[in-house]
Amino acid sequence: MKRAIALSMTIQSGKVNTLPQAQHGSEMSHRTHRLRLLKHLYSLSTKTVKIHRHNTYCARLIVIVMFGFGAIPSQAHGDALVVTKAMQASTIAQLFIDSQGVRVELEIAPADMEVFQNLLPDSLYAALGQGTTPLAERSQRFFRDGLLLRDQSDSLLEGSIEHMEIRRRIVRDEVTGEPLSEQPLDTELVLYVVLKFTFGDRPTSLTIQPPLLTDSSLSAANIGFVCYHNGLPVNDFRYLPGEVSLDLDWSDPWYSRFQHPNLRRQFDAPMSVFLYVEPYEVRKEIIVRPKDLEAWVDLGVGEGEVIPVDRQAELKERVAEFLSTKNPLTIDGRTVEGQLDRIHFIHRTLRRTGIVEPPVELDAASATLGVIFVYPVSELPEEVSMTWELFSPQIQEIPAVASDEAGGLPSRITPENAVFTWRNYLTNPTTPGMVTIEQPQRAREFSVPIVSAICSGLLVLSLAILARQWTTKNAVSRRAVCASLAALLCGVLSLPLAQVVIADPFTDSPRIMEEDATDLITGLLYNIYRAFDHHDESLIYDRLSQSIAGDLLAEVYLNTRKSMEVKNQGGLRVSVKEVTVSELESVGLTDGPAYSYRCRWRVAGSIGHWGHVHRRVNEHLALVTLAPLDGRWKITALEMLDERPLLTTAPSMNPGRPAEARL
Repeated sequence: MKRAIALSMTIQSGKVNTLPQAQHGSEMSHRTHRLRLLKHLYSLSTKTVKIHRHNTYCARLIVIVMFGFGAIPSQAHGDALVVTKAMQASTIAQLFIDSQGVRVELEIAPADMEVFQNLLPDSLYAALGQGTTPLAERSQRFFRDGLLLRDQSDSLLEGSIEHMEIRRRIVRDEVTGEPLSEQPLDTELVLYVVLKFTFGDRPTSLTIQPPLLTDSSLSAANIGFVCYHNGLPVNDFRYLPGEVSLDLDWSDPWYSRFQHPNLRRQFDAPMSVFLYVEPYEVRKEIIVRPKDLEAWVDLGVGEGEVIPVDRQAELKERVAEFLSTKNPLTIDGRTVEGQLDRIHFIHRTLRRTGIVEPPVELDAASATLGVIFVYPVSELPEEVSMTWELFSPQIQEIPAVASDEAGGLPSRITPENAVFTWRNYLTNPTTPGMVTIEQPQRAREFSVPIVSAICSGLLVLSLAILARQWTTKNAVSRRAVCASLAALLCGVLSLPLAQVVIADPFTDSPRIMEEDATDLITGLLYNIYRAFDHHDESLIYDRLSQSIAGDLLAEVYLNTRKSMEVKNQGGLRVSVKEVTVSELESVGLTDGPAYSYRCRWRVAGSIGHWGHVHRRVNEHLALVTLAPLDGRWKITALEMLDERPLLTTAPSMNPGRPAEARL
């Protein structure tokens, strides 16, 4: 059957030339075999069409229900993510609108070929038993009562067929609709058709009408579609329910909109803001198009269609400077100034948001910046408020999300309600901190009073003199008696003074019991990661010094910081929630009171930003050496043997409550 319909077709001057890929037997036997198979295929397809028509009603009902419930606030970060599976519809339509006209690319599956019969090549049309009307005549009928495009004056756009072929269906990501990088080889065969609609003057609106069911306004085919205006997507992949109207903004295609409320982009807001409130910092993240900022500051973006790489650094600097004085933040009633943490050009899809790295030339209409300001705090605030100041005739609503450890609360900022506030409603907030490490066993010590010891020596000497005098002369001198009494009195009075602590030389060195080694190393590693909860480097070093020997501090600081950074997010650091030692093998006692272990541990953490939560789990293998220093167990040597990510999840739109740290 695949050989029978694997045809390569070329449209020339309105005529279709069908070229079989292989010849088998005589032309007559080949045609007979092909028609038999096609008749069987399309007899099944005709039955399937009825099923798909029923499914079309169900799918639309499901979409309506999903959109209805999607408006209910939840713990999601950003907008609720609606997955419609429209990219898996039996027919896929992509519309590309530019100043010359509209290009429509169709992938028509066998289930919908009866609906699009007036687009079929002559051989397939005849195989359906519809007659021998040539495509040139049938296509005129299709552009009158099939797929129709009308401008604002309700005039039909003139359409034509540019290309047609049988090919494999393109498999798309089930969330974004983007073609998969690796395509399966055994997908179903579809009819791929390219249509061209032209217009003279650029219309202000377009009405798109697919083939409709008889006496109905619903589409006769199960069509998933996406529309682009000057390269910008107007909507995410959605089902085409029937006739829909599109308002076109030629000055800025970002604002082109379908009138149907369900046919919108997930990320269609030109600006959005996210607040993250944590025990040691408040973070304000703003996503903005530079082109929209030109309503307040001249950035030179409107002068061209692209932003070249050599202009991007200057542009980011000017945007950061402008935003640093806008949208002020108050924490517990006190106005605070933020520190610019980072600014990047970013790209956004339904699955992930990442920075544009390395820099590339960007389309001026779609270029988007992510700007992050941080506000260090000593403890979790009770209230954080932000006053939004950037409104324009086109920007009257700003999506916003305030997040804490319980999740995110979406909101909308408007000129009438321009103050966006987070309040601490957490009943038992988590305050991350250092865990207590058991101190090494101390050797027995003796306190020796030096002055008293000297006086004792003098007393013994004086008594010896007295004893000698008594044995030789049967008398003692008054001076020797006074010296003895003075030494005794001085020794007694100086007992609490000038004491020196001397360790017992016969006590064993501090030891680590095998059953305690895992808890000890886990605690030290956990404290290392927790030190990076702060932004102040001096404070980070101070926390690290409690677990790391001094000559190892710089190396551990750099390596740990690197391992906690999310590279495709511009170096933002993951907040560690859990450290687990999975393997621990003693290598033995090294020189001095130090112990070495071959240790394997896992670090789990997450970071919330741009309205998403990234979760990561890394595994490390290293030789770790411990020794008692300054009354503490510290890591004195760390030789990394292996490091690899076990899990790097796609951003989650609903982070929920993070896992507590377990040791």
